[in-house]
Amino acid sequence: MGVIDTLFPGMAAKRAESRLKKAKAEMVTQMLARRFEGAAGGRRNDGWRSAGTDANAENGPALAVLRNRARDMRRNNPYAERAITGIADNVVGAGIVPRPKAKSARANKKLAATWAQWGETIACDADGVENFYGLQHKIMETVAEAGECLIRRRWRRSSDGLPVPMQLQVLEPDFLDESKASRNGGNQIIQGVEFDALGRRVAYWLFDEHPGAATGLTSLQSRRVPAEDVIHVYLPRRPGQARGYTWLAPIMQRLRHFDEMEDAVMEQAKIAACFAAFITPGDMSTGAKAPPLVDRVEPGIIQQLAMGEDVKFATPPSFNGYSTYAWQALHAVAVGLGIPYELLTGDLKGVNFSSGRMGWLHFARRVDVWQWRMIIPQFCEPVWLWFMEAQAMTSGGVLEEAVSEWVPPRRDMVDPSSEVKVIRDRMRLGLLTPDDALREMGYTDPDEVLARFQSHFEKVDKAGMVFDYDARKVSAGGQPVAPPSTPTESTNDDGSDD
Repeated sequence: MGVIDTLFPGMAAKRAESRLKKAKAEMVTQMLARRFEGAAGGRRNDGWRSAGTDANAENGPALAVLRNRARDMRRNNPYAERAITGIADNVVGAGIVPRPKAKSARANKKLAATWAQWGETIACDADGVENFYGLQHKIMETVAEAGECLIRRRWRRSSDGLPVPMQLQVLEPDFLDESKASRNGGNQIIQGVEFDALGRRVAYWLFDEHPGAATGLTSLQSRRVPAEDVIHVYLPRRPGQARGYTWLAPIMQRLRHFDEMEDAVMEQAKIAACFAAFITPGDMSTGAKAPPLVDRVEPGIIQQLAMGEDVKFATPPSFNGYSTYAWQALHAVAVGLGIPYELLTGDLKGVNFSSGRMGWLHFARRVDVWQWRMIIPQFCEPVWLWFMEAQAMTSGGVLEEAVSEWVPPRRDMVDPSSEVKVIRDRMRLGLLTPDDALREMGYTDPDEVLARFQSHFEKVDKAGMVFDYDARKVSAGGQPVAPPSTPTESTNDDGSDD
């Protein structure tokens, strides 16, 4: 006890109480750190770097580097190419098709016809290469490869002769000026995307040409394009994330290491293939000119040595676990991308029906996320609004409001006999309507299917033929079905009508 504690006992008590509170707080902190091993220090977590930055500060410096490396990996790695095209094939396939839902049947018919002339031809593409469904596939590939994709609306003159005076221009994310990170009046610009005070996107700062164009005439000055003329497609991973990064980011280093391992195993095989034979002559060759030294060993070489010369080879260590390593590495790549191992590699050995179906069902859920969380709300629906606005400017265009129902591509069944039976049972129990069942199977217009059935059965009835798939005349067991009885008028006992 010090002099101050003796002279001022009240102050000493407060100091002791503060020390006690501090000790308790330190004890609680240590207990929490021990409870969460990921938050503990020490040798195990030494070197674990983490930052508390927001999504944009975290992504900004890495976007261009990740994007360029992902493109290089897709060009040179077959598994990266297979993964990206496999994702686009399953998300888009033959196309996510719109079905107009206006108030009148006449308007629906008109919109469907106009869409067929514009969206199902290359008239919708500013480059004149793809139809709308081809653009969907290209956009999905770009999103998986580069992390995001831009679509710009381009108005056209009526003299251009297009069904709708508007086209879509697909742009790579390089067109966004990432150096734009400042304030524009009351708005905030983050990595080329301008937000208002409420956090809504109001503009995009775009270059006129690709910054990496080889023409040498690229302008480094970006221009402000209103947000109503630009669609930005990407899958946000964190709240407030303004830009998307490549889907190859979690597996990029692992896939590169796998490439290096393949190169090492290949070099080892090349060295082992250089089997050579060396001949050392006997005493009879004394005085003969010594053969030239060998500076390169080739497969199958037979070389004579001079008297007293010998050859010794180093024995490089062999690696016998390549198959196991490749299996584990490619499984990790597939997990990181959210796709089945079989889709990534095309390796189907060891897959039975149950395991294949379980893997496919989980992947189907992932495809649903990519379709209904990204490609449909971010791209398809805004394009439909652009289409409605543009077709209203044409002669005879539909002026009433009309939304669109989007029908994803049909999914192939793993076990058609069992899955069709489940759909039939759901319809019989009233859990599913025939129209919804047709949409689940990828038919965009159930009314068209019904009309085609009606036309077909009219031809069959006219020809006087009966097939076993006609449920009107043949039962499920193959027996003829009696025609429905015609109701007759009942009479009283006295012969008079009721």
